[in-house]
Amino acid sequence: MRAGLANDTVGDVLRDWRKRRRFSQLDLALEAEVSVRHLSFVESGRSAASRDMLLRLAERLVLPLRERNRLLLAGGYAPVFAERSLDRPDMAEAIEAVRAVLAAYQPYPALAVDRHWTLVAANDALAPLLAGVAPRLLQPPVNVLHLSLAPDGLAPSILNLGEWRRHILERLRRDAAASGDPDLACLHDRLRALPSPGAKSQEAEPRSDIARIAVPLVLRHPATGERLSFLSTTTVFGTATDIALSELTLEGFLPADEATRRALNPSPSS
Repeated sequence: MRAGLANDTVGDVLRDWRKRRRFSQLDLALEAEVSVRHLSFVESGRSAASRDMLLRLAERLVLPLRERNRLLLAGGYAPVFAERSLDRPDMAEAIEAVRAVLAAYQPYPALAVDRHWTLVAANDALAPLLAGVAPRLLQPPVNVLHLSLAPDGLAPSILNLGEWRRHILERLRRDAAASGDPDLACLHDRLRALPSPGAKSQEAEPRSDIARIAVPLVLRHPATGERLSFLSTTTVFGTATDIALSELTLEGFLPADEATRRALNPSPSS
């Protein structure tokens, strides 16, 4: 993103995000309950918008908190939303809450990532599935999408690699377009360039029946050889007022079939 650039103007930011959201000036004016004339003057710099007006426009455009600060700075106002490092002492309680959610997924794998898909935390169920992954890929910072699709990462264990790769790249493309984050666009291009001849040939194949609802991640367990099928769930902090927390995503993987459930959560023997 271009957050914090000194030459940003309110018009630059608003036009950028209107285009991303496919809003005309009329659309945004109606949503924000202001006149088109006033909005036009704000974008052109002929009128200055109040702090409350900028926040209202940001709300209607569903701007990420990082970009709301950018808009306020462009308008000459102090940022509203704090951005604290997740390893600060005053963030410990929030991180404990994240770890509690991840632990609740046990015995199924779950992890938390930042806005660039860098691993922040994971539960104990993830590690056994990563046996055989190249150690270099597990050295921090760990990008979980690269770990997933790299030839020396999880890719050899993914039985529906073509389908999963297609899903990952499409999701990343949408995220990059929606957020305006050039780092996500670069990550998309890097992942797309990874050698994966088998997966690329599978991408043209029809989707499986379950993938018409949600794309599963189908793995062969590196230790037992069992076939495991997962459906992923995504959790975000919908009311976060801290930028780092608002950009945190929790990804949980739940059994897509009974065989996977039994393999990872066997019933106690009678």
